Amino acid sequence: MNFRQFAINNVLRSKRTYIAHFLSSAFSVMIFFTYGLLSFHPQMKDGLVSSSETMSMLGTMGMTVSQYIVFVFSFFFLLYSVGAFIKVRKKEFGILLILGMSRKQLNRMLFIENILIGVAAIIAGIGTGVLFSKLILLISAKLLAVDNGLPFYFPLKALLITAAAYAILFLLIALCSSFMLRKGTLLALVKAEESPKPQPKASPWLAVLAVLLIGTGYGMVMAFAILQIFNLFLLLGGVVLVIIGTYFLFTQFSVYFMRYLQRKERFFFRRTNLLTISELLYRIKDNAVMFFLVSVISASAFTGIGTTLAIGDPGLSAMENPYAYTYSMYDEDADKGNRHLDIIREELKKGGFDYKEAEVTPIFSDNGVMLIKLSEYNNLIQSLGYPAETLGNLEGILTPGTVSEKNSYRIDGPLNDQFEVLNGKKSETVKVLKAETFIAVPAAYGETLVVSDRLYEDAFQAQQDQDYGYAAYHTFYVQDWKNTGDVSRALFDRLNENEDYSYNLKSLYLEWKSAQQQNGILLMVSGLVGIVFFTFAASFVYFRLYADLARDEQQYRMIAKVGLSKKELGTIITKQLVIMFFLPMLIALIHSGVAFVALQQLVDFSIVGHSLKIFIFFLSIQIIYFFITRWRYLDRLNKIIQ
Repeated sequence: MNFRQFAINNVLRSKRTYIAHFLSSAFSVMIFFTYGLLSFHPQMKDGLVSSSETMSMLGTMGMTVSQYIVFVFSFFFLLYSVGAFIKVRKKEFGILLILGMSRKQLNRMLFIENILIGVAAIIAGIGTGVLFSKLILLISAKLLAVDNGLPFYFPLKALLITAAAYAILFLLIALCSSFMLRKGTLLALVKAEESPKPQPKASPWLAVLAVLLIGTGYGMVMAFAILQIFNLFLLLGGVVLVIIGTYFLFTQFSVYFMRYLQRKERFFFRRTNLLTISELLYRIKDNAVMFFLVSVISASAFTGIGTTLAIGDPGLSAMENPYAYTYSMYDEDADKGNRHLDIIREELKKGGFDYKEAEVTPIFSDNGVMLIKLSEYNNLIQSLGYPAETLGNLEGILTPGTVSEKNSYRIDGPLNDQFEVLNGKKSETVKVLKAETFIAVPAAYGETLVVSDRLYEDAFQAQQDQDYGYAAYHTFYVQDWKNTGDVSRALFDRLNENEDYSYNLKSLYLEWKSAQQQNGILLMVSGLVGIVFFTFAASFVYFRLYADLARDEQQYRMIAKVGLSKKELGTIITKQLVIMFFLPMLIALIHSGVAFVALQQLVDFSIVGHSLKIFIFFLSIQIIYFFITRWRYLDRLNKIIQ
């Protein structure tokens, strides 16, 4: 057996230890390849179907940036995992040095092992990506709202770039592994597993501070959302406090809580609690920073993907524009406008859609207040399903034109309880009865006031006398607007036969389609990166668990001699693994849950479904991962205590 075969056999014999490292590496290679597959797709380069050049540029840019993020994060993850494996194998390295292996040969062995794992991960990752490339393109076309799909092509450029990038990365990792092993004497390597651990300690003040920081951070985020205090420093400050609080939660509060349980004698000395809590105390202290990183990374992944799903919800597009079509004329050619309106009605009837039509002509009084006629406003809100309003001659209703105005009216009500309306030389005081909390008027901006027909006519006449221009808006409300794609395309084909800028037609379906493509890019960027982060986070737990395996084997072998049964061992290990796997995830779920509650305050549609999808998806993966790890770990320990 030559030296190269010796290194290869080392990897094969340690496959149980290296499996998580290999699978996570291969997964990151596959995700990197997926971004390349989409970035170099001919249809992505030439422009997405039904999208602009800007959308295509954003798509390509998003995929490229994501590749960089995955690559950089992969480097630090692999560096961490290699460091964990070197720590586990220190005694083995010490024995090899005692048997005559030189430091140079030991470094060479580590280099070959890392290169071997890297080559295998590259082949497995790219191979899996190519195998599922057609499925990836189908899913991507759905996410990007590309009607005709993304055709299959052989991604040679993506394949070569992925192979070259990760070859360089694994080469750097292999070189770094040699430097990691240079630290420590031969004696330190041999006795690495025998060094006693100090008793874990925690400050009660820092434990309390952890809770206060997290609570304050939550309060700042909720103030940002509920009170509509749109201050970036308030939001970022809340996030920073939660991150700092999470660090102290694991490094101080969790240790303090376990020490508290040790002092509860009736609980501590019950059955196997003594072993479970004592072991957890050390595990939590040793892995506190890892728990902190897993929680923050997982919370970022959950929140990013959930927010992106919410952005793509059709309810977001309908928040500022509830009408399937809004037609406006800026020309006094009434005949042309009527012909266009007839075309819209014709296409809607041809498509089999029921619709409710309304018209509104906003005007400005001489002092700049936008006025809406009550009768026209009632037609608008009745088409949306709201009851009609009644007003006196000098009474008015404020109506919002944007989501921020709507939320402001919902929280604070009208800022002014009366308005001075100036029409020519005549000024009248209008009392504001209420401020509405839904959007009904298209093209409303600034302070928009619904007034009586008499007051509106006076203002309109003043405009006519001064030869002011105005625009009329025709709205078509369709309940099933999400299925008006064919009608929208037919309308734009018919109305755009001759370029004419005297009118404007807005289609809610096409606006939603554009938002879907933007959201698809965001979802693919945040989703795949989030999944990579979550996979790496889960692998951190696996690495830390196997880093302590040799010590656990020795400890439980000794305890088994005084009567520890396999059933009791299973109970102890299960409790410890539940804490290690699900405590960081629980904190991440709470953090992202607060973020989703805050997000819900900013939108009119429910995001509960999107939140649950994310939680259930990642929780299911974690549960499967937990049972696989528990089975393998217990199987190993059960063989030891036989």
